[in-house]
Amino acid sequence: MKTTLQIQNLKCGGCSKTIKDKLSKLDGIDEIMIDQETSSVIFKYQDVNVIGVVKDRLRALGYPAIDDENGILQKAKSFVSCANGKFMSS
Repeated sequence: MKTTLQIQNLKCGGCSKTIKDKLSKLDGIDEIMIDQETSSVIFKYQDVNVIGVVKDRLRALGYPAIDDENGILQKAKSFVSCANGKFMSS
């Protein structure tokens, strides 16, 4: 099955790289795509329970789902994740 999660704080290619790198380490998902224009993460999964795991990982990285709280802590985490993604791609 395939799903799309709209997320918050997605700003650039650095953010996208971090998200894709971190989610690719999770079991049970594949074909991860990031759509910066719509602030969406698209992926295929086998077990519906993995969606909650993906949401938790995104929240921990600073990119909560659109319907989750987006406090100052998540925003700060997203800046760090963004910088790490930019650094990894250089």
